[in-house]
Amino acid sequence: MTIKMIKPITQSREWQRLQDDLNQPCFFEKGIDYQYLAILHSTPVGKYLYLPYGPIASDGAGFQAAIGSLMRLAKKQHAIFVRVEPQNTDFSQFLPTSSVKVKDISPADTWVLDLTADKEQIIRNFSQGTRTRFHNYMKKGLTVETTRDTEQIHHLVELQNRLFNKKHLTAYDESYLKAELRQPFSTLYLVHYNQENDTTRGDSATDSHTTPSDGQVLAASLFFDYGGTRYYMQSAADQDYKKLPATVALLTSAIFDAKEQGIKRFDFWGIAPDGAPASHPWHGFTEFKKSFGGEARHYAGTYDIILQPLRYRLYQFLRSIRP
Repeated sequence: MTIKMIKPITQSREWQRLQDDLNQPCFFEKGIDYQYLAILHSTPVGKYLYLPYGPIASDGAGFQAAIGSLMRLAKKQHAIFVRVEPQNTDFSQFLPTSSVKVKDISPADTWVLDLTADKEQIIRNFSQGTRTRFHNYMKKGLTVETTRDTEQIHHLVELQNRLFNKKHLTAYDESYLKAELRQPFSTLYLVHYNQENDTTRGDSATDSHTTPSDGQVLAASLFFDYGGTRYYMQSAADQDYKKLPATVALLTSAIFDAKEQGIKRFDFWGIAPDGAPASHPWHGFTEFKKSFGGEARHYAGTYDIILQPLRYRLYQFLRSIRP
């Protein structure tokens, strides 16, 4: 089933309210045939506007109208450039001649699962391995909890810090994740290990050297609901217990909860591009996401519309020498 282009949460009033909570200046504009949320960022050499997965428009004329509005806003804010990410790949032809393609900020490729099929059909479309893990995760003592209590965000923070430190990446700040969870569109999922529910204890997969402590959180993720789509966002799992299907438990619970709530799509948020080699850093989790069934969706990628060329070159130079 082909899934039509939809308005992303990052270009919504709801995302604007998150930016407001973070004290991040932003500008929301809605015209007859376009809409955008432009977030104002400051750098040592000046400001720029960033539109994650935006602007959105009904057609090429609407996109051009959005760009015209953005140019007026950028000049008013004395912005060096405007960073846009059109979802419709055809819209890149309408960008100003001062535009340059840059490294993608938001993923240009994602994986989307149709939730309008019946539950048994969705399960049949899982890969054999994912289907087996789904049917067995409760036998292994895994249970899934949902919460909107911001005090529980520390589970996600701790798992992300451990995972990101291993990969030499910077984890999200706890205050940022709390701000996300405070939003009405956000839910935190936690996967716990419960020893007395584990009917497989003693098996090689859960022997005394690899069994978690009772009640331990093995995986955590924030999911955002907007416009008929559930987005798989901030996430992490305990890598010490890879043999336990904690992430499958987390994702299948989020998928089927969303379906019961009438949500029509599940967006896995980011995969490697088509034809990427096995050496691609996203290869592993791309294969994992695809194991749930679904289809790819491709966007235009990230472009910078340059308004002040000299300062833009200085901005790029400073970024290139940043450690």
